[in-house]
Order: sequence, then C-alpha cells, then structure tokens
Amino acid sequence: MKELLYLEIPTPDTASVRDWLQMEFTVETFSKSRTPDGIRLFRTESTLQEATIPEKLHELSIFVWSLQRTTYLKVFRWGDRSFSNEAKILKRLTTLIRKRFPHQYPEPPAIDLSKQTIFEALAPYYPLTVKYFQKMPNGEYDLKRAYWWEQRWREGVRNPQQPKQVIFKSPSPQANRDRVGVLEYDIIYIGGALGVIHAAVMAQLGYKVLLIERLPFGRMNREWNISRDEIQNLINLGLVTSNEVETIIAREYKDGFNKFFDANNPPKLKAPVLHTPTVLNVSLKSDKWLQMCGEKLKAAGGEIWDEMEFIRADIDEQVTVTVKDLVNETEKQASARLLVDAMGTTSPIAWQLNGTRAFDSVCPTVGAVLSGFTPGVWDSQYGDVLYSHGDISRGRQLIWELFPGENDELTIYLFHYHQVNPQNPGSLLEMYEDFFTILPEYRRCDMSKLEWKKPTFGYIPGHFSTSANSRIVAFDRLIAIGDAASLQSPLVFTGFGSLVRNLERLTKLLDCALKHDLLSARHLNRIRAFQSNIAVTWMFSKGMMVPTGKFLPPERINSMLNNFFGLLADSSPEVAENFIKDRFDWLTFNQLALKAARKNPALLPWIWELAGARDLFRWLGNYINFTRHTIVSALLGNWFSVFIAKNQIWLENNYPSLWLRMLAISYAIKTGKTPSRQQIIARTATTTVQKPEII
Repeated sequence: MKELLYLEIPTPDTASVRDWLQMEFTVETFSKSRTPDGIRLFRTESTLQEATIPEKLHELSIFVWSLQRTTYLKVFRWGDRSFSNEAKILKRLTTLIRKRFPHQYPEPPAIDLSKQTIFEALAPYYPLTVKYFQKMPNGEYDLKRAYWWEQRWREGVRNPQQPKQVIFKSPSPQANRDRVGVLEYDIIYIGGALGVIHAAVMAQLGYKVLLIERLPFGRMNREWNISRDEIQNLINLGLVTSNEVETIIAREYKDGFNKFFDANNPPKLKAPVLHTPTVLNVSLKSDKWLQMCGEKLKAAGGEIWDEMEFIRADIDEQVTVTVKDLVNETEKQASARLLVDAMGTTSPIAWQLNGTRAFDSVCPTVGAVLSGFTPGVWDSQYGDVLYSHGDISRGRQLIWELFPGENDELTIYLFHYHQVNPQNPGSLLEMYEDFFTILPEYRRCDMSKLEWKKPTFGYIPGHFSTSANSRIVAFDRLIAIGDAASLQSPLVFTGFGSLVRNLERLTKLLDCALKHDLLSARHLNRIRAFQSNIAVTWMFSKGMMVPTGKFLPPERINSMLNNFFGLLADSSPEVAENFIKDRFDWLTFNQLALKAARKNPALLPWIWELAGARDLFRWLGNYINFTRHTIVSALLGNWFSVFIAKNQIWLENNYPSLWLRMLAISYAIKTGKTPSRQQIIARTATTTVQKPEII
C-alpha cells in the first residue's frame, strides 16, 4: 500500500465530503464501492499490458476523517506500482473537491443588543462559544468585548486606505473649546494594560501622568508569562522590589516543551521535543500585577480614568485629548506635553499613522483560564510553549500554548500566524468555536467537569520592519508603545515580554526627550525598540502563515517548524534560549540557517512559495541591515558607551538632540546581545535598585 494524496479540505462538515465522494465522484473505467469513511475505486477491466498484474493493484482507497474541526482526505493505492492515468485521477479529484469545498471565511453577524442578549444573538452561529462563556464569571461582558474587538479589527483591516482620523495637527474648533476644567499633565497614556507599566515608571521619575483606559481598570483579556531574567528589568528600574515580584508570581514551573505534529512529515523532518526551561516559565497574576502598577502610579501622583473611550487628540503646542465617559455618556478633555498610544492592535492612531502598513501580520489568539483537569492529564510543573496536534486546519496552522497558573489553574491559548487580508482579517469568534471543540483533542478532558475562570483573547500584531524607520511609531507630541507599535517577537514573545525587555531603553530615551522638550516626530521616532536580529527572523512567522485563498500541502508548516526546532533541540540549551529570546548574533543565525538548508534543501522553495518574491527581497534587505549592524556594533564595541558616559554632561547640556541620538545608538548596540555570565549573576543578585539616571 502506498500513499498517493493528502489533502486538507477546509470544512468541519466531514459527512458532506464523504457523501460527495460516495454519491457524486466517479472515474471512468473504475467501479466504486462505499466504505464507512469514503470509497474504494477499482478497475473493472485490465488492459493487455496490465493483464498480469493482480486485480488489487488497480484499486484506490479514498477516505476522510475529522480533526481540528477540519476534514482531511488521503488516497492510497494497493501495491507499489502505478497504473495508467493514475495521476489524472488524482488531479481530477483534487480539482473537483477544491471547487466543491472552497475556502470560506465566515464573519460574525451584525447584531442589535437592544433587542437580544449577546448570547441569544450569537448562539446560532457559535453554539459552543456561547455555552462556555455562559459558564464564566462576567461571561456576557467578556463575549461582548470579544465581539467588539473583532468588529474593530475588521473595520481597520478593511478600510486601511481611509482610516478614521483621530489625530489633528493644527488647532481646530474642537481644540479651541473653552478649556475651563481641562487638567494639565506631562504625559497622557491611552490604554491601561501595557500602558500602566510604562506609566508607573515615568510617574516615579517625577512626571505628572494620566492613564486613560476603556475597560474598568485592572481587567484584561490575556494572562502574562515571562522569565526570571526578564522580570529583573522591572526590579532594576526600581518599579518593584524583589519581594513584591514574588507576590505577583502565580507559578514558576520546571520546563517548557516545544513540539510540532510530525506524523505526516518525512523521517528527516521529524523532531524531538525542544526543552526551554527558562522561557516564559514564570506565570504572573496579571490582575494583581496591573493593580500593583496602578497603585504605584497613583502613589507617584498619577491619575487613572477608566471606562473612558478615546475619541480624538488635537496637537499644537500641547496635546488635547478628548474621551467619552462610557458610564455617563459625556465627553471629557485633558491636555499634556506628550500622548502615549498603548491601545494595542485596535489603535485608531496606529491605523491613521501607518495606513495600509499598520500591521503586516497578526496572531488571532483565544483561550481561557480554567481548572478541573483530571489528575494525570497534565503536570502543573510543566508548560507547552509552542505545540501543534495537527496539520493545516482551514487555511491556518493552529498552535497551542499551555501555562500552569495559581493552584490547579491552567492558562491555555490557541492561535495562528496570519497575514492581514481584507477578505480574511482573522476571526476571534471562529477561533473560539475551534477552541471549545478541539480542546479535548489537545488535552484529554471532560469539558463538563472543567471550571472556566475567565476568557483570554486578542489580536497580537506583527510588522515586518525592513529598517529602524520602516514603521511610524511617533508624531509630533505622540508616541506608540507595545502592540500599538508592533513591539513583538516573531516566535513566542508578545507585546508584554518585548515591552519589559525594552523598558529601560524606552524609559530612558523618553525621559531624555521630555527633559529637553525634544517632542517632534523626528526625535520621538528614535524612541523605539527595533532590533535588527528580530527583523531578520520575521521570515519564521511568515513561514507559518497560509496565504488567503491558497492551499498548501497540509503538513508543510509543521515540516518547516520541525526542520528548524529540531536543530535547536540538537543545539546547546544556551543557543536555543538565546534564539527564542531574540538574543542571537549574526554568526549563530547563519550557522542555524545553513544547517536548516542542508537538512532540507526544499526549504528555500517552500519559503518562496509562502512569502513570494517581494517579501523575500525585503528579507534580503533585512539581512543586509543585520550584517551592517553587526559590523558597526563590532567597530563601536564598548568604547562608544564609555565615550558617551564620560561626555554626557557636556553633550546633553550643549547638544541635547545629538545626545538623544547617541543614546539611542548605544541602546541599539546593546539590545539583543547575549548577557555575559557576570551580568546574569549581578542582575540575579540585585534586590532593589534606585531610580535610573541617564548614563
């Protein structure tokens, strides 16, 4: 028996595919008989040339099965020898089945919540999603939030040419209103999840800060994981003490696993489990963490306005922000020297500033915090960092994450890497229906016995930066941070991890800009967390995306992931950790890339098929920039940082703009480098550090 064909059919209705095979699909000169899962095709008459071949060698077995709410089909031939027009039969089957079951990209219905509840409105379309959200505390509110977020994301993706204008440069009637009662601040932050972390640090530096949040403050739709060496950055900045950090850690587990489904991969592209014991192995009590940051912000003189929706910002000699009180349905204003956009992927500011290239990719992510797993299903000392249990599913490679939390709780995510496309923006609600359907496939569980604590969902953005200036993150008196600035890593780090790792860099550069009133777009655009090594690895996330409307061999993405993660598994733990934490250097990258190409020569054609010529040439530009950055860093070495430290007072007092630029260069050189053993020991030994000074 030999496998001839393997197809992913993008429909959860496996019965319809089986019925089509049994009732409609026919092949001339072949008879057909039904099987429980498909059909058998066998030759009724043999040609003279094939008369000596046993009859069973003229038989094809075609069957379908369901996994991940997706239908898969395979064709096997009895025997090892092909027969005439075999290839034509397979091609005809593929063509007809693609025509009968094309890609579909369903979207949420338009609903009127004045006439029905969110549960009633969505139950006909997403029955399992409604069922399990009803079991969650605040489930109705959270489902409304998921629906709102998807609608907001779709609006931005489908209307990129004419994004809603929310930033106005010159004074306008709106900005010239009577300003009686308008409060004055140094910085206004819009967005209270990642925003409050940065806001608290800046408030502790003495700035008068206002934080504006659309939700009730302290609530968020994601849980956060990080590692010890990265959370040390918060201690080093003086935001929290070591003792305070311990109170927000829900669990620290022993190891994290990375494994991709390889049942359909060739032997050379099967891979062992990659162990990453120091990657995302510390889960935080996110609600408590936000509350702690909020308290520190207020203790430093800051304010928080929650349940306020951003409407617009008028910029002249200052920034005047208009917000809508969602409780009282009234508008309110505040003004400041600087506005910080921390609104994430749905930020209308990011869409306005970047238009069609606000985001190049996105990870629609859904999940839940839950408990009640049967003992033995999962050991809470371990996590899944990246895991797949099947091949491409309805045009997406689904990937799981699992992180043990407090007590017996688990946080589980399901996501996929996705190209931003107006016809197929990516659906949270469709993903949730997948999540609740296939969770028992991923982890053996009785869904009726699970206790659902809260949902976790969102759109995690990506931007394929070709240089430090390829994305606009600033305007006059305005700067974006976190997901709004596409501050993320191609593999496992999202906005939170990237922000924490770059917090010192962003804080000190912004402090310098505020001290010297360097608040024009030209200066603020230097305050970004760009890394040339991250820019060169976006091809990995590109290789995990199925282009809209395109069919790939179902095992293709798992093959590519196993190709590379297998190399990391065979490397030293330090190499794997540094690569996943975006601390790899030029030599390590090239060594791994060459090994991957030797192991699988088809890798480059596969990438070409997924990325296309345009993005491949963009990547070559990234690689050249990475090489140039490596050379410049080697030439500048440590002497550059020593030079600017010795000349800080003179440079900063006489040439503040030049000082800001040189400080940004210094951070660009240092960021992404592997810390030395001495640095790791020193950081680990640190307990409390005073508030930072510009070095």
